[in-house]
Amino acid sequence: MANNSIQSWWSAESLARRRPYLDVRRAAVKAVRAYFQAEGFMEVETPAIQVSPGVERHIRPFVTSLNDPLASEDGAVRYLHTSPEFAMKKLMAGGMTKIVQLARVWRNGERGPLHHPEFTMLEWYRADADYNVLMTDCEALLRGVMKAAERTLQAGELLRWQGLTCDPAKAAERLTVQEAFARHSGIDLLATVDDPAAYAPPPQKLAAAAKAQGLHVSDNDTWEDVFFRVMLERIEPKLGIDAPTILCAYPASLAALARRKPGEGRVAERFELYVCGVELANAYSELTDAVEQRARFAHDRALHAELYGNAPPLDEDFLNAVGSLPPCAGAALGFDRLVMLASGATDITDVLWAPVV
Repeated sequence: MANNSIQSWWSAESLARRRPYLDVRRAAVKAVRAYFQAEGFMEVETPAIQVSPGVERHIRPFVTSLNDPLASEDGAVRYLHTSPEFAMKKLMAGGMTKIVQLARVWRNGERGPLHHPEFTMLEWYRADADYNVLMTDCEALLRGVMKAAERTLQAGELLRWQGLTCDPAKAAERLTVQEAFARHSGIDLLATVDDPAAYAPPPQKLAAAAKAQGLHVSDNDTWEDVFFRVMLERIEPKLGIDAPTILCAYPASLAALARRKPGEGRVAERFELYVCGVELANAYSELTDAVEQRARFAHDRALHAELYGNAPPLDEDFLNAVGSLPPCAGAALGFDRLVMLASGATDITDVLWAPVV
């Protein structure tokens, strides 16, 4: 649904056009819940209003205030969560072992064919597991949702986006970020990182390597800026074609909330799932070191403040919970995007019952 016609999303014509996609959405919800029920998960619900929305470097949250008659502070600043991650990890720290949620989440300043200010995130956590187990979950979810779409539409066996196709019945290719950079850009990525422990590696080596491959690099670009330029221009469009791609073993400076890989401190146990060049999921073997997590948050908050003039607050209760987490792994999957690719929709608003206007 084009943005210029978004005001008429409720018209009979718009609903009739979108009805097949919405029927796939309903079937996909059932398929997802059936999978996790069979796996022994408990479906949970956590509040959207949080002390901190998360400390992701490039995500802008929606801000609100809480007028609580039982609190000493009235009008406290609160945020609509960008992910249910913090609350769900607190449940894991409290003793839950397998939990899943289809959560409404909010991200400000995002709108396009693959982005919407409010969307649905499928998030799940497994105790006593690492990110390899979540890779298997992702493959099973792709197959289950595609089968649900086939039954609903009476056609199609492939996930589709902008003329590209992906067969979810095929095993996903598991490709490290280092391998992807070498294959698709000719860059030895880890050779550009002198200090594996650095949160912000110096950009000079990666910038020189990118320039040698014909990519534009600005003098003030950071290592991360250059990394994502290579990803967007040379690598992402080639991932998840014909078969899904699981892009794993991210550089440690991009670990976010993932633990470092044992025996290889240059990378973290983080992966992203790609289908038809579209990122669908982000997953970690979870970091359980509260001291390390605090240090990463401090670095990311500084970057956020530099970009937007402010930084989300820390959730001290979450940092307390991190130290009590069992060994576990968690994943977040863009549910609306998966429905789009399974149904053949060309805009995320096609698979939403009602858009934000």
